[in-house]
Amino acid sequence: MILQALKEYYDRKAADPAGGIATWGWFEGHIEFAIVLNLDGTLAGLQPYFSMKERRRILEPRLLPFIGKQARKHANNGEDANLLWDNATFVFGLGDKGTKKIRSFIGTIRRNLAGIDDPAIASVLRFLENGQQDPKVFDHVLRDAEYGEIIREGKANLTFRINGDCDQFIFNRPLIKAHISTGLARSELMGTCLVTGKSSVPIEEHHVVIKNLYGAKKDPNVVSFNEDAYRSFGKKIGDNSPVSIEAAFAYTTALNHLTRKGGNNMPLGDVTMVYWSEREAECAKEIESFFGSLPQDNPDKYVSAVDALFTSLKSGAFTKDEATTKFFVLGLTPFGPRIAIRSWVVETIKGMSEKICSHFNDTEIEQPRRSRMPEPRWLSLNALLASTSNQTKYDNKKPHLVRYRNKYYDVKPNLEADMMRSILEGLPYPYTLLQGAIRRIRAEQEISYSHAALIKACLNRSMRFNKTTNKEELKVSLDPNNINIGYRLGRLFATLEQIQEDANRGRKLNVTIRKRYYGAASSTPVAVFGTLLNRLNPHHLEKLKEGLKVSRKKTLREIIGEIDGTISFPPTLSLEDQGRFAIGYYHQMQDFFTKREKTV
Repeated sequence: MILQALKEYYDRKAADPAGGIATWGWFEGHIEFAIVLNLDGTLAGLQPYFSMKERRRILEPRLLPFIGKQARKHANNGEDANLLWDNATFVFGLGDKGTKKIRSFIGTIRRNLAGIDDPAIASVLRFLENGQQDPKVFDHVLRDAEYGEIIREGKANLTFRINGDCDQFIFNRPLIKAHISTGLARSELMGTCLVTGKSSVPIEEHHVVIKNLYGAKKDPNVVSFNEDAYRSFGKKIGDNSPVSIEAAFAYTTALNHLTRKGGNNMPLGDVTMVYWSEREAECAKEIESFFGSLPQDNPDKYVSAVDALFTSLKSGAFTKDEATTKFFVLGLTPFGPRIAIRSWVVETIKGMSEKICSHFNDTEIEQPRRSRMPEPRWLSLNALLASTSNQTKYDNKKPHLVRYRNKYYDVKPNLEADMMRSILEGLPYPYTLLQGAIRRIRAEQEISYSHAALIKACLNRSMRFNKTTNKEELKVSLDPNNINIGYRLGRLFATLEQIQEDANRGRKLNVTIRKRYYGAASSTPVAVFGTLLNRLNPHHLEKLKEGLKVSRKKTLREIIGEIDGTISFPPTLSLEDQGRFAIGYYHQMQDFFTKREKTV
């Protein structure tokens, strides 16, 4: 199913002239240098194909001939040269296996381009064979004053150009290019392809690696049998999982296209999420904005995309095709030479939009009235995750760092990917999210906008799936009818703190009751509220003006009067009720700020 979907994506992109994906026989790579030859095989010069920026070589992506998995990663046998391009160890025969490598490079040209009537091929072969016999032929390149050291390192990719060809690489000459485009990958193994269903087709024996996976120490494979224990009856890779050469090229090219820098991908901890739609659709772009990172120059784009999704759902703007068009999300984690499939979600564009909008409905809560900087209505995934962790320094060895407002937060491993899976599949959020948010509130002694939004979402979605509970869902703003003990105690604590603030207006308090008592009040209420109500609160009330005193006492009576009709407090609160305590506190405080703004 996954490989079929990737192949279909490749076929759609390849059929589109503006698709930007390599077609059969080619792949996207880089060339650093072109060796310029005369038609008689003599050296005419060396031309670089990169620019420098802050001491780094900047390379443009180019389409290069593809004849097998060595295009992405060489084996260690020195016998798998690429066609008409490769690194310097193959082109010039450098290193321990240099003799094998240059022989392989020459043999690859002869084997794949035999019968092509282009004098440029003979020119390249003459240059290589002359250098094979007399290494001094290559010295003009290897000892080049400006670039010789870079080439001798053996990592730079080189190709050839005929002098006077107007900056055209040799493999782009018309006859050679047409021949390469027919596909030159070969296999002796024949069988039935599991992806296309075609029988008696050449089977790929070694699948191409996937590049740019986050956290990968070396480039892994989707289809791989790297140990004998994984090979049924001792069969080779192609026998174990027969995929035709054409289908293997299609799915690996599509996946490398998606994982490239700037492609449809996002890192979530040690998981790389890639996503695509079955066909082009306007609403698919809005969904992709949810996955993509926020552009630095337009931080409102994320919020605008979410608003557009809500608008589309409410107005029924989805066309018939968009409502049924599939949207795919694939989560990949590298494990040594192989890739683990962490998640695979297939949903219609409309269905995916509904699940994403459901997530934002769950996280919506009243925006803070008193904040150092304006908060958006819709919080990003990073904002929510950051509320579960403390700030830390950047370390590229930690794949689970979350960046939010140019600061880094060390979240629990796998939490990002697990939360995304909950959103995409409409499942309850990981329990560790609720634990993390409550733990940070107690540590910071403050309930932020993102804390409240995340806790509300966790509790509401959990109750929705736990149908045995009789507790009602938390609202966006203050809910006077909510009689849950945790929610009521949170409101009560906020009121007591507000009375303290009213009593000391104009004076800076070193320690508020929130900083001193929040942790105990939210977990073991019976140990704290007696002191707050009977000792501290009367003292603070006496300092208030009569009108404000009456108003605050009225609020206290409304809250206390509905805690089972008594002022007895429970010895402990469960983690879920500690979350409701936080929401009750947040709602009540925002209500105080709103009323104050109206009276000013």
